Amino acid sequence: QVTLVESGGGSVQAGGSLRLSCTASGDIGSSNGMGWFRQIGDKEREGLAVIYAKTGRTYVSDSVKGRFTISRDSAKNTVYLQMNNVKPEDSGTYFCAAGLMGIGGGKVQPVTGGIDYWGKGTLVTVFS
Repeated sequence: QVTLVESGGGSVQAGGSLRLSCTASGDIGSSNGMGWFRQIGDKEREGLAVIYAKTGRTYVSDSVKGRFTISRDSAKNTVYLQMNNVKPEDSGTYFCAAGLMGIGGGKVQPVTGGIDYWGKGTLVTVFS
């Protein structure tokens, strides 16, 4: 049984920073990568960043490039999303995922049927 648990969400003033964590329990060794997505209201879930398991290569979607970075601590089975210079439009629920993700049109996208696991999400609120 694999679970992904996000933490680090909360309220932050515009222009500030926040670091989200996603800790995996159980064996996700077969997953291609781990990534971060967000959902704002009832909009479609948006891919933000991915880090590939074998190579450690990272990719950040154009919409947040220059402000968000993804990293990992393999010893802790944890992936991070560092959010800098946050804006009110960054408010939403942030999800961690493990599985197969690609890049298309300047953004991280899950391969259809390729996500093995999702976290339950952590809420981020940016106030001006």
